[in-house]
Amino acid sequence: MDDLAVQFLLLNGDEADLFDDDDGTQVLAAALIAGIKISQQESIDTRNPHRLYLCRPQLLPNPRVDTPWQVLYRSQNDRAFITTMGIDVDTFASLLTSGFAQRWYEMPVPRNDVNQGGDPRIERRSLDAAGALGLVLHYLSSTMHAISLQQIFAIIPSTVTRYLHFGLNLLLLSLRTIRDATIWWLEGPEFARCSALVVARHSRLAGAFGSIDGLKPPVQTSDDVDIENATFNGWLSEHFISSVLVFSAEGVVIAARMNAPDHTPPTYYIVADTAFPRGTNDIHRRICAPLKQGQRLQGSVAEIDECMAFNRELLSYRQTAEWGMRGLQGAFGRLRVPLEIANKEARGDLIEICVRLHNLHAIRVGINQIRTVYLKCWQDTDDDTAVWQDFENMLFSEQREKDRVSRFHVTLQYLE
Repeated sequence: MDDLAVQFLLLNGDEADLFDDDDGTQVLAAALIAGIKISQQESIDTRNPHRLYLCRPQLLPNPRVDTPWQVLYRSQNDRAFITTMGIDVDTFASLLTSGFAQRWYEMPVPRNDVNQGGDPRIERRSLDAAGALGLVLHYLSSTMHAISLQQIFAIIPSTVTRYLHFGLNLLLLSLRTIRDATIWWLEGPEFARCSALVVARHSRLAGAFGSIDGLKPPVQTSDDVDIENATFNGWLSEHFISSVLVFSAEGVVIAARMNAPDHTPPTYYIVADTAFPRGTNDIHRRICAPLKQGQRLQGSVAEIDECMAFNRELLSYRQTAEWGMRGLQGAFGRLRVPLEIANKEARGDLIEICVRLHNLHAIRVGINQIRTVYLKCWQDTDDDTAVWQDFENMLFSEQREKDRVSRFHVTLQYLE
């Protein structure tokens, strides 16, 4: 007799027909407990139907055995790692041994219901250190919902949330100890080295060593009117936070909003678009940009021709900032998802993690468009040189239009 039948007969008051005197009390208690459980489950099923997530019965039974993540990790395949996490197998192992694994095993996962001063219970955790790092990198490299992470790693929603929060903090601590993930302003001969890479492709840009552009990750809408107004972009009708990144000719970020640039030697400058201010005394001749729409040029034929040739090379090299931003936001899909507006520190940490991982990826993995172009010696023949010199006209016409810079938008006045 099932639980529902027992409850029905109990409600009809016919206990004598159901139970012997010795067993009646036990069966009655069991029936009442079953009824309570059924009632609780019905309440759960009907409460907040829009909250859709997976629980343990809908997931693989053991997060450490034969999950999609375990299959991927055991493959030790560079292509699979780069596709899903943005780094190769060796770089993944390097992150583990740079402090992530040690901290994962020695530090307790923050929870409100446990003693944070106690010893961590490693055997009770759903994921080992490699699984935790894989979870964080999957999260950063994609725009997937939490439900997809639950399926890949076979862990419940609360565990996903706790492990992501804890793992992101551990990853940031580890990245800050890795030299290749450093965000550093150039020093001494490094300016000359990067400038030489630029001049090898653009002979007129002597002194240019990098490019600058703005990063605008979307954020959630704030209930605070002042914050809402500060983050709202009327042109795009969305909310953003603004950061500024400088990319060197080697494809790495050498300055970000989180570490203001230091001294720049005389004769060296970075290349920006027309939107960046560059007329103040503090940055005079430190930022160079293409000509603006409608700008008037005066001079001899030779002077104007040289100015326009210089402008074309500026415009062509400024594309590296677009490459850098596209590489950053393309590799880290989480930057395309609205960030949490109420947690400024978490937003800053996430952006710093992505920028440091970008540098690590550029140096260790090497899949970086700026490095491919400026560190590769491919101007070996006259044909190659001609292709490069006309590169801007072939590929960047749309970019020129967006920047409102071209020969036909500039007023030329030749002097006799």
